[in-house]
Amino acid sequence: MAEDKKLTFEQAMEQLESIVDKLEEGDVPLEEAISFYKEGMELSKLCHDKLKNVESQLAEIITEDGRTEGFSINEEE
Repeated sequence: MAEDKKLTFEQAMEQLESIVDKLEEGDVPLEEAISFYKEGMELSKLCHDKLKNVESQLAEIITEDGRTEGFSINEEE
């Protein structure tokens, strides 16, 4: 699915949600369900990769004088 690389995160999530909805209905033939599952896994990986890319971009911030500094968000549990 080389064309998936051109999907935006939002488009990939929309397609993934559609696949999940179809599979949850339960009236999909087995062969079609397997195909949907494989496509869903590829879309899931694509979304994960896009999020990791954004995360790495946000890991550094540029200060006013042009230096880069590490950046992290402390999440509360």
